[in-house]
Amino acid sequence: MTRPIPVFVGYDRRVPVVYQVAAHSIVRRSSMPVALTPLSMTALQAQGLMTRKLQPNQSTEFSFSRFLVPHLMGYEGWAMFMDNDMVMLSDIEKLWALRDDNYAVMCVKHNHVPEAGTKFLDQEQTVYEKKNWSSVMLFNCSKCKALTPEYVNSASGLELHRFHWLGNDDLIGELPPSWNFLVDYSPGELEDQDMLHYTDGGPYYETHLDCQFADVWTDEHKDMLTSDERSLGEVFPDEFREDEPAE
Repeated sequence: MTRPIPVFVGYDRRVPVVYQVAAHSIVRRSSMPVALTPLSMTALQAQGLMTRKLQPNQSTEFSFSRFLVPHLMGYEGWAMFMDNDMVMLSDIEKLWALRDDNYAVMCVKHNHVPEAGTKFLDQEQTVYEKKNWSSVMLFNCSKCKALTPEYVNSASGLELHRFHWLGNDDLIGELPPSWNFLVDYSPGELEDQDMLHYTDGGPYYETHLDCQFADVWTDEHKDMLTSDERSLGEVFPDEFREDEPAE
């Protein structure tokens, strides 16, 4: 039996469309069922899972809640987390196939040192070791039991995002850089990428209308908005349609 890929995507109430586009980009290209969960601060607070207050250097609502994914999975199986400001360009099954049980978590190991002092919405740009490693993670949940709600709500941001909770960096597996291409920072051509990350902000902000690959995000947004206008012939090719009318 093929089980859906559990994918947790950051959700920020200020920019819901960013989550929606990311989710659309995953589903339209996936060859496997996908179980998408928005990491909504409202829901996590209502369940008593997120109790810490927003901090001045916290640029998104899901800065810390991403580390609740293993708990939400009952510390069983694998799950994926990704920031909301992304566009999936490839079949997520290809990323899912890279899981390696030797590791507790897998990510792209960027050496990212941003030059600007601020990013989207005039948020302070924080520089630290392993920056952006946690923006896309494959969690081997049974090996992440240190990430209890109590720990996630009390540990410092640096402890969480530097993976101090693992106690051993050898438990961090490496994903190909194409699965977390940092727009305006990472080198490479568009055709070589699997997922774009608009880490400093994308064309959904007036200040970033001319960012690298802005047209990719806007095209994905247009595809999402026009999907309801397509004919049934486009959505359901003849070989998948029955002659009998549905009840």
